[in-house]
Amino acid sequence: MDWGLKNRLSRIIRPDGRTVMLAVDHGYFLGPTTGLEDAKGTIGPLLPYADALMPARGIVRTSVDASTDTPLVLRVSGGNSILGELSDEGITVAMEDAMRLNVSAVALSIYVGAPNQKETLLNLSRLVDEGHRYGIPVLAVTAVGKDMARDARYLALCCRIAAELGAHFVKTYYCEGFEKVVKTCPVPLVMAGGKKLPELDALELTHNAIQRGAAGVDMGRNIFQAEDPVAMIQAVNAIVHKNVTPKKAYELYKGLKRQKKGAKRR
Repeated sequence: MDWGLKNRLSRIIRPDGRTVMLAVDHGYFLGPTTGLEDAKGTIGPLLPYADALMPARGIVRTSVDASTDTPLVLRVSGGNSILGELSDEGITVAMEDAMRLNVSAVALSIYVGAPNQKETLLNLSRLVDEGHRYGIPVLAVTAVGKDMARDARYLALCCRIAAELGAHFVKTYYCEGFEKVVKTCPVPLVMAGGKKLPELDALELTHNAIQRGAAGVDMGRNIFQAEDPVAMIQAVNAIVHKNVTPKKAYELYKGLKRQKKGAKRR
């Protein structure tokens, strides 16, 4: 791995080996997701607390402050939607444009076991080649179709395939036996936040993933759909970087939320 690629990856995964990524790329196949209707208004207050932001390029250009120091992990795959076959994706952004956006990494979904498995895996291979040419790390997102099980055996298969094809880090779901998924993946593994959960449940999920070896989380809905997104990302940060318990993180969340309400009353 060359110096430039290592340097970019080190901006995302911090010196403690951990990262809190904020996923805001949902619109590329879901449209105006709840909480991201006003993407700029949602992203701005959260940026100072994220180690990295994962958007699509349209949102970067329209909704992310160009003065930000937060590293970008750019979504570069697409071509699908909730109205069609989810695995029918291609590479949608040229690496030259990713470079123009000054990204620290690029991200692409793979669909192991889906109708377009081969195409998505070849997309990953091509993207890794391009990434090495330009010194850009690649995040492989182990997307799971509606008919696929989210168990350790399946997710370990997906993550290992991604790493074998050259992904520099991998995003996957939490599952029972998650430590096996981490142990058999030779590159850093970041947990996907998944569907919206009650705040305490999301914090417990974060804690469980970190305790079982995850390098961090890439959360979207469990942060920007929270009652207080800014308080929530700080609580997640406390678990990931300070190893606090879910209970203490939830107390932090409630305290920050109360402070905000008190400030509004004044």
